Amino acid sequence: MLRFMPVGDSMTIGSAGEHTWRYRMWQHLCATYGGPFTLVGPRETLYDKAAEAPTSYAYADPGFPRAHLAGWGEGWLHMAPLIGEAVRSCRADVLLVSLGLIDLGFYTNAEQTAANARAFVAAAREANAGIHMVLLPVIPNIRAMTDEPFAEQVALFNELLAKTAADLDEPRSPVLVAAPPEPYDIDTDTYDGTHPNANGEHRIAAAFAEAMWQDWDLGGEYAAGSS
Repeated sequence: MLRFMPVGDSMTIGSAGEHTWRYRMWQHLCATYGGPFTLVGPRETLYDKAAEAPTSYAYADPGFPRAHLAGWGEGWLHMAPLIGEAVRSCRADVLLVSLGLIDLGFYTNAEQTAANARAFVAAAREANAGIHMVLLPVIPNIRAMTDEPFAEQVALFNELLAKTAADLDEPRSPVLVAAPPEPYDIDTDTYDGTHPNANGEHRIAAAFAEAMWQDWDLGGEYAAGSS
């Protein structure tokens, strides 16, 4: 049984009424991966915007393994201390990580955020020396379109993330940086300039799927209309 753990911020946890890219990834793996697999993590809920808390189970389609380690307003800063126990307790094999926007927006600069990414990788490996990781760069968002200093920090962090992955990559525990979703248009792939709509969910899932297929021969090519 191959265990995938989605790790992320509000774009990964999703909110009430959404499918989430986690669902799209599950559908993709059902269609392309030849062995048993599941999604794992210590959390299952969506974010309830009315309650301002991660208390909702109102998935657009609840019929999939909903486990994850994602949180609204959480970033590398928050997940680095949590990932070791999550990997250990859930016996995760592959981490699909989408973090960074929250860090850069509220907590840390590009260099500090990259340092937290390194701490995250180290903690995950301490729990499972053979853990595989796919890291998604910070993708286009409305703030980066309108705030030049923030956009510069995003660009710098994405460069540092690629360097971090190259430095830490090793055969037993590979670290990939997925290519950003292409194309990704905040007007057609998000509902508010940041959070993915159905189109965006597919594009994020595809970015992870293509990285695993091209580098690890895991799964297959992503069919955007398959789920």
